[in-house]
Amino acid sequence: MKIALVTGASSGIGQAICNTLRKNGYKVYGISRNRSDIICDLRDTKSLNIKIKEFLKNSDVNLLVNCAGIGIFTQHEDLKIEQIETLIDVNLKAPIILTNLCLKSLKKTKGHIINVSSIEATRHSKFSALYTATKSGLRDFSLTLFEELRKAEVKITNINPDITKTPFFDKLNFEPSKKENTHLNPEDIAKTVLHVIQSPFAVTDITVRAKKFEIVKKR
Repeated sequence: MKIALVTGASSGIGQAICNTLRKNGYKVYGISRNRSDIICDLRDTKSLNIKIKEFLKNSDVNLLVNCAGIGIFTQHEDLKIEQIETLIDVNLKAPIILTNLCLKSLKKTKGHIINVSSIEATRHSKFSALYTATKSGLRDFSLTLFEELRKAEVKITNINPDITKTPFFDKLNFEPSKKENTHLNPEDIAKTVLHVIQSPFAVTDITVRAKKFEIVKKR
């Protein structure tokens, strides 16, 4: 049975990916701060290092999905230093470290890495400088690492989801519109993951968008 590690597994896109993978024959180990197989705060580099190394002593990994992510959208000057560090740690630093820890195992299995970035990695929106920087960094990391690992037959895919209806927006001042075709659902991204891992080709970068665009500001 193939083994998958998935971050952000307790809700939203990550949870949908875990469910889809399990239905398609994977043994899935979720990584998140709660309700997961591997409970770990991705900001805690020391704990992440210890727990993943311990896991890899007994298991090889066929698929690593870096899905955890957070967003803050405001004027850059209004951000606190702690907020800047948190976004960088969760959105960019943790995927890079997890990839580093899992690569020897993934080379052995000729496995696959999927990084869930964002539509914001492909454009430039106001109030999104920091978030876009982290997601663009993750996208470029993915595309560059593919070139490095191509001979090792390790596939790397970067996915750029458009606005998706998840708990991601719970603490933000806007959210997806409820109108039809104006947002994606977590299952749409999970289906994209399944399509990518089942493809005989190396899909390096894929953007998934809703047919229409509309957001709603919260009161």
